[in-house]
Amino acid sequence: MCSGKFSVNDFPPLQNDLILRAARGEQTERVPVWLMRQAGRYLPEYGQAKGARGFFETCRNPQLVCELTIQPIKRFALDAAIIFSDILVIPIALGLKTANDPGTGPVFEKPIQTPDDLARLNPDFDIQQTLGYVYKAITLTRKTLEGQVPLFGFSGAPWTLMKYMIENLGAGPNPNKTRRFLVEFPEAGEKLLKIITDAVIRHLVEQIKAGAQIVQVFDSLAGEMGPTLFTKYELPCLREIAYRVKDKLTTLGITPVPMVVFAKDAHFAIEQLSSIGFDVVSLDWTMQPTHCRRLAGSSVTLQGNLDPVILFTKEDEIRKEVKEMLQKFGTQRYIANLGHGVMKETNPDTVGIFVDAVHSLSEEINKQS
Repeated sequence: MCSGKFSVNDFPPLQNDLILRAARGEQTERVPVWLMRQAGRYLPEYGQAKGARGFFETCRNPQLVCELTIQPIKRFALDAAIIFSDILVIPIALGLKTANDPGTGPVFEKPIQTPDDLARLNPDFDIQQTLGYVYKAITLTRKTLEGQVPLFGFSGAPWTLMKYMIENLGAGPNPNKTRRFLVEFPEAGEKLLKIITDAVIRHLVEQIKAGAQIVQVFDSLAGEMGPTLFTKYELPCLREIAYRVKDKLTTLGITPVPMVVFAKDAHFAIEQLSSIGFDVVSLDWTMQPTHCRRLAGSSVTLQGNLDPVILFTKEDEIRKEVKEMLQKFGTQRYIANLGHGVMKETNPDTVGIFVDAVHSLSEEINKQS
């Protein structure tokens, strides 16, 4: 039951630390597994609980967020929960006004169009006043989980958030618009990325203070930058996030938690992403596991990367694909996941097949080695 007020110092002991051990590079008896978008529209209980509420309205309801976050944990043998929220809470906290929920039209009333529009943003927003509902939901969910599995917090990455703020993606993507902004207005572009980077760092730290035990940074649109712009503009932001979050936690006397970076379609940056302070590099389904393992080296854990459409095939085929994935990644320093989020049309039964296959097949492989 997701109700009541809890102290962040009042959490039950963790019963399943498999994903944290894998993230830290420690030995695991089986491969841990969770799914991006594991709490969401593919589950019938999600629609029943959410009802007619709007998406952002739902995100601001800690009790409901707790319920939605825990729904897949009740249904599947997952090794982590991820807080139900959205990457766009940061642009909203910075001052952009919403016009629609994601997927129902242009998200923002007035997106960033020119350098002068940056004056409309408030980099010094009161984080507890604007985003406190996220942290309340994390504390409530962490307590309600009763130590079953670790709880993920997350944020969008600076580039991906910048694209939403400029291109207003609910109106349809324009992949050249934000890249042009960076090139045409480099000072303003770097200023905006700096504003977002600082907000992301603050948001991640507050989530961890509230009870998140591992965090992921979603750079879902990273591939559109290409290697030149990514290396020049985004990579320094991601590096700053990894190191400053850990530094701030240490200063506060909080043990840093594992950090994951997911830069979708950034095939050109695997080696770089593996050396900027993140503990885990997550891969989309278009990337070759063995190739990425060579590029990443042995100092980071890899996560991924089953094609989400595989969950639309038969059980035997799912198990075959999972086995091949496990053999390519290996069963250590590895966290199984999809190469992107669960698609809303996915049958929940196939998600269960995927999760169970990861556990059983990886245990078999470990016994044979």
